[in-house]
Amino acid sequence: MITIGQKIPEFEVEAYQHDEIKKIKSSDYKGKWMILLFYPADFTFVCPTELEEAAGLHDDFKKEGAEVFSVSTDTVFVHKAWHDNSTAIKKIQYPMLADPTGNLCKAFGTYIDHEGLSLRASFIIDPDGIPRWFENHDNSIGRNTKEILRKLKAAKYVREHPGEVCPVSWEPGKKTLKPGLDLVGKI
Repeated sequence: MITIGQKIPEFEVEAYQHDEIKKIKSSDYKGKWMILLFYPADFTFVCPTELEEAAGLHDDFKKEGAEVFSVSTDTVFVHKAWHDNSTAIKKIQYPMLADPTGNLCKAFGTYIDHEGLSLRASFIIDPDGIPRWFENHDNSIGRNTKEILRKLKAAKYVREHPGEVCPVSWEPGKKTLKPGLDLVGKI
């Protein structure tokens, strides 16, 4: 299972994007931030609400130098059928990764063995292939993509400003902290 600070394994999977089936290699995104949105299955209830929200914020993620990827254990053909039949999923411009073997889900620790599906999970991977944040949770609870975008901005900020950290609910332009210096005289 992937942990914070541990480099992710190289992977190559099929993806559906822009009415095409293609191969996606993690190495093609070296030097870029990656947002991986694992979800249980196509043609479900919570998943299209999340993936539609991510589609609406895709340009914001791209402005931050990140690419979004959705990941499920469905095949690319199921992704295409869902894309062709759902108004919410038609909005997706980012790659929809297919993991029918569950190998990618297993590597990231999201695979549910007895179901053959993924947990609902989100990962922010830095340009060096290192996870800087992740969240796994019950499949009945939808994620907040706006919060993932905020956390991406915080992760970028601390990467670009060594020695600084982002306090609770930090937003760009707000005050950061310098550990050690900001506590002097306050203890």
